[in-house]
Amino acid sequence: MENSHTKNLSVLLLATLFISTSGVLGRYIALPTEIIIWFRAALAMVFIYIFCRYKKISLKIKSSKDYKPFLISGVLMAAHWVTYFYALKLSNVALGVLSLYTFPIIIALLEPLFLKVKFNPIYIILGCMVLLGLYILTPDFDIESSQVKGILFGVFSAFCYAVRILIMKQHVANYNGTMLMFYQTVIITIILLPTLFFMDLSALESQFPYLLLLAFLTTAIGHSLMLHSLKFFSASTASIISSLQPIFGIILAFLFLQETPSWNTFWGGSLILLTVVVESLRSNK
Repeated sequence: MENSHTKNLSVLLLATLFISTSGVLGRYIALPTEIIIWFRAALAMVFIYIFCRYKKISLKIKSSKDYKPFLISGVLMAAHWVTYFYALKLSNVALGVLSLYTFPIIIALLEPLFLKVKFNPIYIILGCMVLLGLYILTPDFDIESSQVKGILFGVFSAFCYAVRILIMKQHVANYNGTMLMFYQTVIITIILLPTLFFMDLSALESQFPYLLLLAFLTTAIGHSLMLHSLKFFSASTASIISSLQPIFGIILAFLFLQETPSWNTFWGGSLILLTVVVESLRSNK
């Protein structure tokens, strides 16, 4: 039993590490953001389709009323990925990933609007902690600053991601997670297809191996392992473990991009991650 738990925990940590590579790859790949996301989605779509066929996971949408939430969640996923990668390119991996990690508190604040749950006043305190963390992250609030723009894009990305999760939880929670991910990559591929005809693709040949890594390792394998891990851990436990993503991302950025986070990033990021851990522990109780 102990060996089984250790194995499952190792898989969850590995999934977290793989997903964390999106920050470094998103900042490193020298292509327009929309092109990166199109290839990420298109290649991941192929990998996930093969996996679904191998595992005999049904791709059938059971009801016509589910088409709308499928479409909306796919559009939100596209907005989430694109704005997150803009955040990475405008600022750095640390600021991009930490501003994105406001999404658990955004979910908590928006949940009463989507689901039949009572609003808990503690979310006001947690929300204020997140705002304080973002304030500390921001060097000088100058809207012309690329770092401030990066943080704003990161928070908007977190908002899109949070609304996507709530819509899926409200309407399509009974579907297989890998099947949902497949359709979202299909929708993203269709939405961003026109960008291939008017954006710069001159560096595609040299950057393609990194695009393949982003689609296969980060998206297909990372997210599949994460979904697999949810069978053995509660959502709260998985959330706490996934709080390592920003830490992994910052370490990878230091090793591969020589990005050293400032003290502001350290303190502001710690405050944001603390709210995630507090909410995860609180919701588990």
